Amino acid sequence: MASSAHTPPPNPYGTTVAPPPTPSTQPSHVSTSDAADAISRLFQRLPPALSLPTRASPRATSPPSISFSDQNLNLLSDLLSFSSQHGFFQLIDHPIPSQLARSAESESLALFDLPRPQKQHSFPKNWPLGFDADEDEEDGAGEAFCLESSCSTESTHLSLSSLREFTRAMEKLGLDVLDSLARAVGFENPFRSGSNRVCPLMWISEDVPGNKPDLSGRVYPYIIGLQYQITSQKHSLLVDSGWITVSPRVDSVMVTVGDIAQVWSNGKLKKVRGRAVVNRGSEAGKSSRSVSMALLLTLPLDTPNVSPLPLLPHLPPADHETQPHKAEEQTEAGSTSGTSKEEEEEEDDERPLFRSFSFEDYAWRIYHERLLLKDPLDRYRI
Repeated sequence: MASSAHTPPPNPYGTTVAPPPTPSTQPSHVSTSDAADAISRLFQRLPPALSLPTRASPRATSPPSISFSDQNLNLLSDLLSFSSQHGFFQLIDHPIPSQLARSAESESLALFDLPRPQKQHSFPKNWPLGFDADEDEEDGAGEAFCLESSCSTESTHLSLSSLREFTRAMEKLGLDVLDSLARAVGFENPFRSGSNRVCPLMWISEDVPGNKPDLSGRVYPYIIGLQYQITSQKHSLLVDSGWITVSPRVDSVMVTVGDIAQVWSNGKLKKVRGRAVVNRGSEAGKSSRSVSMALLLTLPLDTPNVSPLPLLPHLPPADHETQPHKAEEQTEAGSTSGTSKEEEEEEDDERPLFRSFSFEDYAWRIYHERLLLKDPLDRYRI
């Protein structure tokens, strides 16, 4: 009896049974390769600032080039092709003098050397215009100036003549590009009649040296954006498929298609979310200073609504004129078999893909929320 009192309690799992299974010992229904592919896709969708560090910098591709001259007979077709396939391209043979761009850069760099109080009081405060700074950033990172085309200031001590001339030259080039792009795609340019106002904004931010782009900048909706390539630098662009790295030619003007242009074209154009950001690695020279000067063609805040624009009337294909009997055969076939395939495709093109929305509400939301990872246009898709 005494010996039985010291008998240990029975083991509920038995003396030879292993401990209860843990998640790590459970059989997996996902193969190792599938899991690796899923993780790889996740990292590819992350912005460069959140992705894992790599030994080599991302490979940069050269943006498609378009000669913006009267001698380029393929201008409209090039604009349509590159804007619908990529959402960005670079202009060569443009009228912007390189010396003017460099003088404007020098004046812009001097703005960032001003004391913080002077930066805050030297420019109009009419949102989104003026000086903006991220209080969480140190050493001036996250600072930016947003100026209208005249680059007006509240101070008489600032000389921005080159920056003002550069901004107006970029505005004129942007309007010419937009007019050609509208004709190429086939939607009505609302600025051609003069009944609508364009709002050009010069967005200036200092490039932060480092191997990764600075993604702290504000996001603002625009039709098209233009950036003059002063030196050889890589840029990171956030397109609908994810982040890509491009390296434009020196003295070219990189053009990005914005979210408003995508809505206007009823989804025919691809877009770049936000502005292109400089990805400054060791090859760019970490000791040198530079700024990004992005001219955004956008809309005034009092714009009532943003929605797809009407398509321009177009002429029938040339082969209908040279071979009328084929057109008659197609018409007879269409009358017997109902709606033709071509008519169905035209109806699909005319069906709106976006519902109308307030530009001011949209601009305020993406400016303050900085919606880069999620497409801010998703909520307006039909």
